[in-house]
Amino acid sequence: MALIDRSWSARIGDTIATQAGKVWFIVFHVVWFALWIVLNVGAVHRYTFDPFPFSLLTMVVSLEAIFLSLFILMSQNRTGVLADRRNHLDLQINLLAEDENTKILQMLQALCAYHKLPIAKDPDVDAMAQSIEVAEVLKELTDNLPSD
Repeated sequence: MALIDRSWSARIGDTIATQAGKVWFIVFHVVWFALWIVLNVGAVHRYTFDPFPFSLLTMVVSLEAIFLSLFILMSQNRTGVLADRRNHLDLQINLLAEDENTKILQMLQALCAYHKLPIAKDPDVDAMAQSIEVAEVLKELTDNLPSD
């Protein structure tokens, strides 16, 4: 769904960033640089449009590097936002699973107590059967994580 909802600029940026990481992109640049240098050292003909030290090539490559890095950063930022959304969803699912597991343990503990099984008095099971307070976990995380 997130791929479909992208703006046209995000789609273009993602396409460019994806293609820049492929082998054909490297091969294209090797051929392009080699051809540019051969044409401008005077080996093929006397007229050169960008004589050594190839200042026009330097400018073109610098501009390409600037724009390519901007497209990659734009794509990474969008990917980071999506990763944050997925992490938040994972947290919500994990919290629901924790609640369900706690209820299951409480029911099993009640069944064991009803049948007078010794495991019903296990302190480890008692600790696991306690409900987790999300606010306490969040506070502990906030207190113990390194700050930016």
